[in-house]
Amino acid sequence: MALARRAIVPAETARAFAAVLAETGPQLAKDHRAEIIGAYAAIGDEVATSPLLQMLAQAGFATALPVTGKRGTPLTFRLWRPGDPVAKGKMGITEPPATAPEVFPDLLFVPLAAADRAGNRIGYGAGFYDLTLAALRSQRPICAIGIAFSCQIFEAVPAEAHDQKLDYLLTEQGLIACLSSRPFTD
Repeated sequence: MALARRAIVPAETARAFAAVLAETGPQLAKDHRAEIIGAYAAIGDEVATSPLLQMLAQAGFATALPVTGKRGTPLTFRLWRPGDPVAKGKMGITEPPATAPEVFPDLLFVPLAAADRAGNRIGYGAGFYDLTLAALRSQRPICAIGIAFSCQIFEAVPAEAHDQKLDYLLTEQGLIACLSSRPFTD
């Protein structure tokens, strides 16, 4: 149902939100004191992240894209800036080449199918982001911001013990601090 809702978002709304995301992202990263920002390479009708990555790079942040490994393993992130070479990964998603250095993001922009204000997120069923967030958070604090259209936010979505909560949601209507969120600054 959430993906069907997202599929009918008007193109102009999608473009406008991508522009807002690009304007908002660098300030969110600065507020979080992040140095390395991970984001997804949008597929289908996901919110476009290319403008965001461009603005982050222009603002001097190191940017990274995920690399998909075997099912049941966390994503790895490789340094990537707009204009750098890319390759098609195992799932047909744009990824940095294997020669790009592996990095560990401080802040992560996360795709989703559906979410709720408690920070629960439904992805696409493979569990890659739950595994990734668990692995990264076991090493140090990391802020996870879910990117979605407001039509993808529900009263409640199912959650299991292994699911990793989002700290914030960013929609075309603004930033939502999830009930599980930690403040951006100390």
